[in-house]
Amino acid sequence: MEKIASFTINHEKLLRGIYVSRKDKVGNETITTFDIRMKEPNREQALDLGAIHTIEHLAATFLRNNKEWKERIVYWGPMGCLTGNYLILRGDLESKDIVELMKETFEFVANYNGEIPGATPKDCGNYLLHNLFLAKQESKKYLDEVLNHITQANLIYPNN
Repeated sequence: MEKIASFTINHEKLLRGIYVSRKDKVGNETITTFDIRMKEPNREQALDLGAIHTIEHLAATFLRNNKEWKERIVYWGPMGCLTGNYLILRGDLESKDIVELMKETFEFVANYNGEIPGATPKDCGNYLLHNLFLAKQESKKYLDEVLNHITQANLIYPNN
């Protein structure tokens, strides 16, 4: 069986950042999948389950309500390895195109106070698995250490 593209990235060299994971054609439109990498794989502890679940709820809510981008949002959700998230957007985009959007998103999560959107038994399949404190802490760290000082090394996948 052929390896899928995401398993061909050298995770031993991968830094935290924003990467174009893939581009797909759907009809006449291009869909871009971004790797929003919050942790260095296999070198940093993965994200806490409650934290990444809360980040998912808050970021998805923010993005789907963003006046400029909401019509282009297809999906936001956690990676199975718990080192980041996938963002799927309509359009043929590059990592640099969404840096400001990611800054706004993670600022929103880092500064969020209040009830977590959709964190009720009626709205969520695991409504007790949330940790707003850690979600805010992880988002602030990613914002301060990566997004506010982003370089090409954080925008283009490393060579194998």
